[in-house]
Amino acid sequence: MNFVGAHIISVDQFDRAAADRVFEVADKMQPYAMRNRITRVLQGAILSNMFFEPSTRTRVSFGSAFNLLGGEVRETTEAKSSSLAKGESLYDTARVLSGYSDVIVMRHPDAGSVAKFAEASRVPVINGGDGPNEHPSQALLDLYTMRTEIAAQGQSIDGLSIALIGDLRYGRAVHSLCKLLCLYDNIRLHLISPQELALPGDIVALLKIAGHEVRQYTDMAEGIGGVDILYVTRTQEERFPSQQEADRYRGLFRLNQAIYTQNCAPNTVIMHPLPRDSRAQAQELDDDLNQNPNLAIFRQTDNGMLIRMALFALVLDVVDQVDNFAQPVTWFTDKRHG
Repeated sequence: MNFVGAHIISVDQFDRAAADRVFEVADKMQPYAMRNRITRVLQGAILSNMFFEPSTRTRVSFGSAFNLLGGEVRETTEAKSSSLAKGESLYDTARVLSGYSDVIVMRHPDAGSVAKFAEASRVPVINGGDGPNEHPSQALLDLYTMRTEIAAQGQSIDGLSIALIGDLRYGRAVHSLCKLLCLYDNIRLHLISPQELALPGDIVALLKIAGHEVRQYTDMAEGIGGVDILYVTRTQEERFPSQQEADRYRGLFRLNQAIYTQNCAPNTVIMHPLPRDSRAQAQELDDDLNQNPNLAIFRQTDNGMLIRMALFALVLDVVDQVDNFAQPVTWFTDKRHG
């Protein structure tokens, strides 16, 4: 894969070498993400963050990643605050915005919309999530987190056993992650969901074609035993035809410390793409896990900065120049991971 000037729309663009390249560059971004050094390699460059669906982590981390490389960020956070509300097409918006920007990150509620936008853009476009379809940067940071967490236990992604839990039908992060996992070898997947929210059949087929072992469960306690990683997801209520239907599934699977202790090995890693639903009727990932050292959800979000910095550096072709524009930090910061 040639990253320079490329759109990042789908994980289908990645082979294993490309994913490993992103991870290699992400590792090099650690001093800057941790504020141990400053770089201004993208000074003068402009990122347009176009987010037409609610977002906290993806929007802010993309913006922060660009700032940490020295660039500036312009944001549009609602369709009604843009000319799309006046009937402007994605084509016209892309042509205009790409004249103001050096790179664009876009999130949109419609599947395929970011690809359509990219066709008209004059600068690279990165998919920040297009409806129920894909979320490539989330999948990359999830895989990077798995790689990092498991490396501490002397393992690699090849040969992992992973339980995917919750809304696997509408969860775009899960869809993209499964596609990336197809690049690796001998993975065992436990798919835990209500039958109505099962992982789409075409993605299950891809996993099996890749040679992975796939088991499907409707009982969480049965499915989480003997795996290396638990990947929990919330009910994607915004994707359901009605709120009433979404409410049927909220809180159906709840992982807490007691269930974890009873069914999981002591070093089983816990992940979640966030946000976790903290409402009383949901709580798919209980607060009583917050002190569990294997809860990796905040290390996962920190890794999002590294991956998104890496994508910007690769797409804008500055990987080899980052250190040349480095300087000492001029303020005190103490960013602890945990």
